Amino acid sequence: MERIYRAVFEAAADGIFVTGADGVIRVVNEAAGALLGTATDLLVGRNIRDFFADGEVAATLIPAGSARGGRREIMMRRDDGDRFPAEIVLRDVARADGPALVMIAHDISTRRATQSALLAREELLRAIIATAPEAVIVIDDTGSIISFSAAAERMFGHPAAAILGRNVRLLMPEPYRSQHDSYMHHYLTTGERRIIGIGRVIVAQRADGETFPIELQIGEVVANGRRLFTGFIRDLTEQEETERRLQDLHTKLLHTSRLSELGRMASTLAHEINQPLTAIANYVQAGRQLLASGRADLLPRVSDAIAKAGEQAARAGAIIQRLRGFVARGENETRPEDLTALVEEAAALALVGAREYGIRVHLVLATDLPPVLVDRVQVQQVVLNLVRNAVEVLQPCPKREITVATAARGEFAEVTIEDSGPGIAAEIRDQIFSPFVSTKEDGMGLGLSICREIVERHGGQIDVSSSPGQGTRFRFTLPFALEEMADET
Repeated sequence: MERIYRAVFEAAADGIFVTGADGVIRVVNEAAGALLGTATDLLVGRNIRDFFADGEVAATLIPAGSARGGRREIMMRRDDGDRFPAEIVLRDVARADGPALVMIAHDISTRRATQSALLAREELLRAIIATAPEAVIVIDDTGSIISFSAAAERMFGHPAAAILGRNVRLLMPEPYRSQHDSYMHHYLTTGERRIIGIGRVIVAQRADGETFPIELQIGEVVANGRRLFTGFIRDLTEQEETERRLQDLHTKLLHTSRLSELGRMASTLAHEINQPLTAIANYVQAGRQLLASGRADLLPRVSDAIAKAGEQAARAGAIIQRLRGFVARGENETRPEDLTALVEEAAALALVGAREYGIRVHLVLATDLPPVLVDRVQVQQVVLNLVRNAVEVLQPCPKREITVATAARGEFAEVTIEDSGPGIAAEIRDQIFSPFVSTKEDGMGLGLSICREIVERHGGQIDVSSSPGQGTRFRFTLPFALEEMADET
């Protein structure tokens, strides 16, 4: 048994020192010499106190009989003066030649350096998160918030102390709030990503209940066996003044461009149909003169003049049809799309710049709709146009609310945009989708006409219901991609 103990003693990676009651070293192993940078045989006879960097600590631990066991960290030093942190364990033992002390020492310089590096990195990370202009929120796999940056406090209006430990769904309006936990469970179970690593434009909610558009990017990491999710959030309503001015300038340029295009179209149309209209007028005038003469022999010439007038009328109609085809955008580039993602992104973008008006937006989006067969950009333009119109209408109103909803209606999806504004007068409502009809003083009356053309080109319908003082509701339908889904399966 003694040989086994001796083998363990010599094979130990940590330095082992056996001293007398006075601290003089009697026995050491090979690792002790490596630890102190001294030949093992030169350590015997020296006092262990010589290798303690702090004399007061040495006086506390030595002589034998004062050690009480347990691990502790102290500073030690080598013969060359190099200091290093060590973890030691002390045990009093009884020997035939008197009381003794056994000390096991382990150099923890690497561990300390690693800990220091980790602490430095954590401090750096905290500093980055604290000063990041975008909100940074970290949650665990249960949705509980474990980090809430200063920018997040400013953005959402929640102090970090009050929101840490609470579920992140608190920062979401419906339907996101009700769906979040089920989405998290679905992802953890299936690994199917809908936002993580992809990013989306969605709507968030501040502490006072105000909804606002955000751009959300989510990253995932596993730390110490724990799955964490970091959200980087940009408030899309907080745009630089320069960007707003550029947007205003862009709008004005677009307005001028439309007027210019309309002018060119009107000029072309007038030029092209002027000739057939002139011919029609001449033939009709000639026919009237021939009829006025009362001569029966001239009736064939009257009939010929009327026939040629009809030909010129048909020619004028063909010219208009060609111009209409030239102006049209052509065929849609349709494909199956997620209507919920399409609508929420367009609605969020439409709310940029609306924060100052205190407009509340309610999203009532069905989550189980099949894909719709649409041109994504064109349909988003319809949603964006309708929501922006609602934002403009609500600005002077005491009650400012917009509801955006989706639902299934047979083989069609239905999208509804409703506002709490002043409503539309009956005489305008009945022709609101006609070109050049507008409720705005400076409006061109083309936006809703284009919306109707896009919806009908997709095989859907659009209508409006409104009464003065009762708000306005626009509703349009889009076909589900049922045939394409069947082909794919």
